[in-house]
Amino acid sequence: MLGVMETVTVFRSGDPSAEDDAKAVLNLLVSNGISAMLVDDQAHGVPQGAWEVKVALAERVPAEHLIATTPIEDEFSNPDSSSSLDQVTVFRSAGTGIETEAMLVKALLDSNGIDAMIVADTRFPNFPEQVRVPRAEVTEAKRLIANALAAGSAGAEEAEAESES
Repeated sequence: MLGVMETVTVFRSGDPSAEDDAKAVLNLLVSNGISAMLVDDQAHGVPQGAWEVKVALAERVPAEHLIATTPIEDEFSNPDSSSSLDQVTVFRSAGTGIETEAMLVKALLDSNGIDAMIVADTRFPNFPEQVRVPRAEVTEAKRLIANALAAGSAGAEEAEAESES
């Protein structure tokens, strides 16, 4: 029925969750008695990667009001404000211009299930690089690094030999 009437777009999204968001808006409108249709970027005038919800011109105002008063929840609507997600530096390289130290520490942590990241300024390769982990993982990360440093190259060679057998 909407195909022969003049329609207006009441919702458009081009973000990664656009299709799901548009379907949620469509369901919201339809469940409240407003006829609507879903269109993607295959339809004329819809930007590439976007999804839209259209309604008859006469239903534009109630549709927009309903959408405005019933926001669609997205992945950013309830962020985890936990300080345990804050990144904390657990290792600083010697600043020799060689990123190997930080990369090895990051690999050690990653292989033990700790999400680590390297922070460096590539404009100044002689500055130290930092390896950071979520605050909740600091104690375990520091323990792993200390054990690796204590084992030294002999420990690395032993671990490599074990992995080859």
